[in-house]
Amino acid sequence: MVKVIAINGSPRKKWNTAMMLEKALEGAASQGADTELIHLYDIDFKGCTSCFACKLKGGKSYGRCAVRDELTPVLERIHDHADAFVLGSPIYFGTVTGEMRSFMERLLFQYLAYTNPPSTVFERKMRSAFIYTMNVSEQQMKEFGYSLHVAANAHILGRTFGHSESLYAFETLQFDDYSKVVFSYFDPEERKERRRKVFPKDLERAYELGKRFGQTA
Repeated sequence: MVKVIAINGSPRKKWNTAMMLEKALEGAASQGADTELIHLYDIDFKGCTSCFACKLKGGKSYGRCAVRDELTPVLERIHDHADAFVLGSPIYFGTVTGEMRSFMERLLFQYLAYTNPPSTVFERKMRSAFIYTMNVSEQQMKEFGYSLHVAANAHILGRTFGHSESLYAFETLQFDDYSKVVFSYFDPEERKERRRKVFPKDLERAYELGKRFGQTA
């Protein structure tokens, strides 16, 4: 049975990013896959501590993160059992959340080989994807330079695991009731209308991504 794991890098468990990840897992499950959703904000962990134990010649932790904390079993499940995984994060100040960034450090650095050119010690191919949710439009994403960050993530995921996809949800709804916050950035009614008309299409694209990932290779 195919195993698909989704990692939620948002502090919200029932909002845009989580909804997209849940749809992706729903698509994977429709193909018979075993699925799991992990919320990073529920886990007590830190980013890479630069101990380099994963790089030591003949070291017992070569190629695996030596830090032992609540993230350790998550990394082990991805390494030992996952056939595919999907990361998800909102964009905060032009990049993913701090929790997601710390997770990526721990996930990716353990597999990075300091060769020329750099290579991976991950021993098999695995499908990976990154779902981004953001307040800005697609055009603003390009203007603000978010595309560079997204491309960098796609590159390192693809280089490490052999496959990477990116999926976006733009101009997402931030609040149920905008009247309760100081806000004049855009027209909330227009954003709510987009939520009704466009976000369901975003969810459908996440479902189709998960459906592909849930199929037996």
